[in-house]
Amino acid sequence: MKNKYVDLIEQNFYYPQAEFKTEDNELYFNGICLMDMIKQYGTPLKITYLPKISSQIQKAKKLFNVAIAKADYQGDYFYSYCTKSSHFSFILEEVLKNDVHLETSSEFDINIINHLYETKLIDKSTFIICNGFKKEGYLESICGLINRNFSNTIPVLDNKEEFFRIEKILKKKCKIGIRIASEEEPQFDFYTSRLGIRYNDIVDFYKSKIRHNPKFELKMLHFFINTGIKDSAYYWNELTKCVNVYCELKKYCKELDSFNIGGGFPVKNSLAFDYDYEYMAEEIVSQIKTICQQNKTPDPNIFSEFGSYTVGESGAVLYSILGQKQQNDRELWNMIDSSFMTTLPDTWAINQRFVLLAVNNWEREYQRVHLGGLTCDSHDFYNAEAHANAVFLPKFIENDPLYIGLFHTGAYQESLGGYGGIQHCLTPSPKHILIDKDEDGELFTKLFAKEQSYKSMMKVLGY
Repeated sequence: MKNKYVDLIEQNFYYPQAEFKTEDNELYFNGICLMDMIKQYGTPLKITYLPKISSQIQKAKKLFNVAIAKADYQGDYFYSYCTKSSHFSFILEEVLKNDVHLETSSEFDINIINHLYETKLIDKSTFIICNGFKKEGYLESICGLINRNFSNTIPVLDNKEEFFRIEKILKKKCKIGIRIASEEEPQFDFYTSRLGIRYNDIVDFYKSKIRHNPKFELKMLHFFINTGIKDSAYYWNELTKCVNVYCELKKYCKELDSFNIGGGFPVKNSLAFDYDYEYMAEEIVSQIKTICQQNKTPDPNIFSEFGSYTVGESGAVLYSILGQKQQNDRELWNMIDSSFMTTLPDTWAINQRFVLLAVNNWEREYQRVHLGGLTCDSHDFYNAEAHANAVFLPKFIENDPLYIGLFHTGAYQESLGGYGGIQHCLTPSPKHILIDKDEDGELFTKLFAKEQSYKSMMKVLGY
């Protein structure tokens, strides 16, 4: 009978996979022996594998450029990274090795843009796409870039009033975009996105307010839906409506030349993950071209703003199982040495699932368990995976360490968890290490942050 953990994985999935393999019953992540990391740094431990970021960017660039060539598409493709997915300096430094552009969402993003310019990681021709509902300080910072000749800074209008507020601050001619308020999925809590301007208002607003204003040049129409890029009737219907708005607007606005599909390429959240990136890129390009041909409109440049896709698969968190509790005849709990609510807040907030694997003891029999965090909150648990309503791990044996990892956790978790601040039940932020390759392709590690100390927490709390 095949009842070992390794049998479970091999029988249920194609394994090994590109980023995962096992040797001597221990897990490797992108060629990294995770047990070596645990022996050196302990747990809980956050890992960022930087080369994955560049490989994701290059993958998407290749997919869209091949799709453009196949369709004989006449526009260009521009990859931009939305900084809100992870603002860390080491992330931006890796991202900007790949000739990409940036999308911002707050006033303080512009401080990062200024720093990147001062350190020569970007120049004044880099596209800076400024999204979000804009407070006065954000607008002033955006206009500050434009007034300093950052020629491809594009504030994307989230509402009509922003146009008039920008006009008052600007000293130079400005490229702008308009965000379309897309319709949400039928089961969503509301019908129309709170972000952007309604479909039916856009053309009239351009003709009456923007068209003859010498300060502005409308260059971009922005489209985004919360569910991301999926092969669904809903996605294709919304894309079609937005491209038709672009074609209608282009009749009156010769300088309009870019269509922004926003973010939305997914991150692998299970070993059973199945998504045809090549098909989706080709279908997006093909549908945009077809609609433009029907309307006798030139093919626009295509922008994307991939955030989670860019950084998600670079991240991992490793935990120790501290002990096991049999709470009733059905529920067996493995307790980790940290908290899911603080280190992976999306598991609590939106029931996000990540790739979960044992780091060691793959030769042991497996058992069904629940995973519990250290806080006293009843929601601090992880009891299902994306492909199944259960968690299976090697059997826990007292005084024989068992380690687990959750993978592809690189997007949003630090910012949502309040990195460096106060966590629920004063659970400290774990150590964080960076893994990169040197010029010879050899892996090396660097400690980015030690485990949060009680002194830093006491200081934040005013003690």
